[in-house]
Amino acid sequence: MSTATITAPRAVKTRRSPIRESGMSRTGAMLIMVVFSVYFLLPLWWLLVASSKDTGDILTTAPLWFSDFQLWNNIGAVFAYNDGIYGRWLWNSVLYAALGGAIATLLAAMAGYALAKYRFPGRDVIFNVVLGGVLVPATALALPLFLLFSQVQLTNTFWAVFLPSIVSPFGVYLARIFAAQSVPDELLEASRLDGAGEVRTFFTVSIRLMTPALVTMFLFQFVGIWNNFFLPMIMLRSEEFFPVVYGLYTWNTQLNQIPELRSLLLVGALLSVIPLIVTFLLLQRFWRNGLGAGALK
Repeated sequence: MSTATITAPRAVKTRRSPIRESGMSRTGAMLIMVVFSVYFLLPLWWLLVASSKDTGDILTTAPLWFSDFQLWNNIGAVFAYNDGIYGRWLWNSVLYAALGGAIATLLAAMAGYALAKYRFPGRDVIFNVVLGGVLVPATALALPLFLLFSQVQLTNTFWAVFLPSIVSPFGVYLARIFAAQSVPDELLEASRLDGAGEVRTFFTVSIRLMTPALVTMFLFQFVGIWNNFFLPMIMLRSEEFFPVVYGLYTWNTQLNQIPELRSLLLVGALLSVIPLIVTFLLLQRFWRNGLGAGALK
């Protein structure tokens, strides 16, 4: 009796050669990054240089280099002009953007979390309405908001700009998507079994898992409120309620009558950028850690 020996074919091991990045592609990528970096940073550099000059030197000296460094004197002149109205504008913008952005982030997080984790009649309808609110531009709502606030005698007040700023349809949408992906239902069930209520579960468990989304929502809302121009222009008439962006616009309209405002306008624009940069630098750690954790998932 003969037996046939069947030998299985040996797997041929192929060694993949590592993909080497060519020097040409690396040089091209670096060149593109340098070009875009210069494109974005050059206006800030010009603003810094122009803010350090006297009014007479702004248009007569080299635009991209210092001449007679007067930055600190110009900053003092900005805060002293018209009884310190610029400081009031800056404080108003901080209140509108920081406080309004924080409240808008909290409300959007709670609404998005509820839409993601609770089942109730009309949930899909509400979410579709939120999506519709994301698609509507803010400028299209400015005139209806003015008519509504005029009916309740709130125009030309702090609340005329603050109250619309705490509503963020995009934040609700982002919170709903992120809560559905990052907050496990099993963790919520375990928290309920331990006796924690829904509110305590949200503030002690869920909100920590949603930190990257909260930081993203706050940054978007903070920048959007800080740069908001059309709503204050329609709602406000008194200078004491102006945000810094609209206040600088009023200075710009007076340059023909008051040429001395040119240096104050440039210094004011430079100072108005600093809170945005500081906010991003303070929050980027939480943002970066959240994005890294999401990538590992």
